[in-house]
Amino acid sequence: MASVLVVEDDQFVRSALIRHLTEAAHTVRSVGTALEALREVAHHRFDVVILDLGLPDLDGSEALKMLRGITDVPVIIATARDDEAEIVRLLNDGADDYLTKPFSVEHLSARMAAVLRRSQAAAAEPPPRVLRVGGLAIDPLRRQAALDGAVLDLTRREFDLLAFLAGRPGVVVARRELLAEVWQQSYGDDQTIDVHLSWLRRKLGETAARPRYLHTLRGVGVKLEPPL
Repeated sequence: MASVLVVEDDQFVRSALIRHLTEAAHTVRSVGTALEALREVAHHRFDVVILDLGLPDLDGSEALKMLRGITDVPVIIATARDDEAEIVRLLNDGADDYLTKPFSVEHLSARMAAVLRRSQAAAAEPPPRVLRVGGLAIDPLRRQAALDGAVLDLTRREFDLLAFLAGRPGVVVARRELLAEVWQQSYGDDQTIDVHLSWLRRKLGETAARPRYLHTLRGVGVKLEPPL
C-alpha cells in the first residue's frame, strides 16, 4: 500500500479523505497549508500527494511548482476548479493527474492506482544511459542536459520532451504520442507542445525557421536529429 500526503484545508473533506485512504490500508499524513506540505515532503518519503488548490497561505498551483523544485513525487490535484486551460497549465507544471470536486472515493482510488503504477514502473526500469545526439548529451538519471558541454537550464517538462525525442533520434514522433508519453494526457492542445518546442529551440540556439536539432513536419510530428 502507499504512503499518502493529503494537503487540504477543508476539515470535512480532509477527514473524509483520511478515512477512505486509511480504510484502503494506505498510510496517511495530512496538512492544511502549502508550507506544511513542503515541510512534510522535505522530511518524509511519500508515494503520492493529493493537493488542493484553495489553500489559505499559498495557491496550490504555486505550491505545486515549489514541490516540483524539491521532489518528483506524483501529485494528484483535487479541487473544485474545472477550467480546462488551468488543468492543462497544471499538468504542464508537473501535476500527474487532476480530479474535480466532488468526486467519488472510487474515482480517487482508480486515479491513485494509475499514478502509482506509472511511478512503480519507472522505478523498476534500469538506470538509463546518457543519450547523445550530435553535440547534445542528455542524462536521464541526473536529469541534466548539455549542448556542446554547456549545461542547459531546462524546466521539468522541457527536459522530459527533449529526453523523449533524444531516445528516438531521427524518428518523427506524432503529437498525440508526445501528449501521451511526455504529458501523460490522452487529450490536449497542440499549442502546449508548440510553446515547449519554442522554448527548447531558444535554449538550443535555433528557431523554427532555421532549425538545427528540432524539426517539425507539419501535420505529422516532431523529430530530433543532429545538425548536418
